[in-house]
Amino acid sequence: MSTNDLHNIKYKRKPDWLKIKLPTTYNFTKVDKVLKTYGLHTICVSGKCPNLGECWDAGTATIMILGDICTRACKFCAVKTGKPLPPDYEEPRRVAEAINQLGLQHVVLTSVDRDDLPDKGSGLWALTIKTIKRFNPWVTIEALIPDFDAVPEYLDKVIEAKPEIISHNLETVRRLTPILRSRATYERSLKVLKNIADSGITAKSGIMVGLGETTDEVLQTMDDLLSVGVKIITIGQYLQPTPKHYPVQEYIKPEVFEYYRRVGLEKGFEYVESGPLVRSSYHAERQVKKQRIDLRNLRPDQAPEIPNTQPLENIDLKKKLLE
Repeated sequence: MSTNDLHNIKYKRKPDWLKIKLPTTYNFTKVDKVLKTYGLHTICVSGKCPNLGECWDAGTATIMILGDICTRACKFCAVKTGKPLPPDYEEPRRVAEAINQLGLQHVVLTSVDRDDLPDKGSGLWALTIKTIKRFNPWVTIEALIPDFDAVPEYLDKVIEAKPEIISHNLETVRRLTPILRSRATYERSLKVLKNIADSGITAKSGIMVGLGETTDEVLQTMDDLLSVGVKIITIGQYLQPTPKHYPVQEYIKPEVFEYYRRVGLEKGFEYVESGPLVRSSYHAERQVKKQRIDLRNLRPDQAPEIPNTQPLENIDLKKKLLE
């Protein structure tokens, strides 16, 4: 499908089950204020997520690191494409402080692709996770990573930072991947997920439907993900961000999502989040099975030992990254 074809296609009318309203509650306003105060980006805003209202109202957000400009141009994604700014080495500190201000128990991190950087941004990814854990030791983390070109050395940096879950989205079925994804490949993404699963960290992936895939292709994608060790899958409706993006081919009915949920569990996934408004970080806190310990409610002698306890403001994060 050419660019001209995309421009000539009109939006399909959304069914009632996809219509949402943004709340203006205290929690929603607080999350918005804290994120702006610390100068942070979220995929909730950049990706035009339909669940922004629900998640922010619940006091959660998916923080996007390494800027808001991506080096790739996938036909489904609303994130800006172009030449990114240089990495901000103070960002890990601001992320950690914002999480503390919001009082989060679980956080999802994601990022744009940074093919312009020698390590694809993996070093700053690892530093951000470690900084969060050091400043908020009770917090569990899901790292929703790009493919880092499937270079084991770069993937290992994130794995060694030990987030509770590492996710990488397959996005769509094999046949549609070269049409929709920029630079990424189906096999490369499976390789990334296998590396994650083989490390012992819980591997998670997500796909969109309504792009022209068949039911059999979705079921085959499930099998492919299971074959490399993925334990959690999310399935949601693709929504065309702007007229310039790939058009919606079909609005999948809620009962079909329920079918995918049941089949996914029968096939062997430990957790399946499937629904019209589901995105990869939707209800992410429910997917963490690790028992949380809220250190704020413990006596000092009960808290686990935390290495490197110098004040966060005294740490040179750029020096840490380059060590």
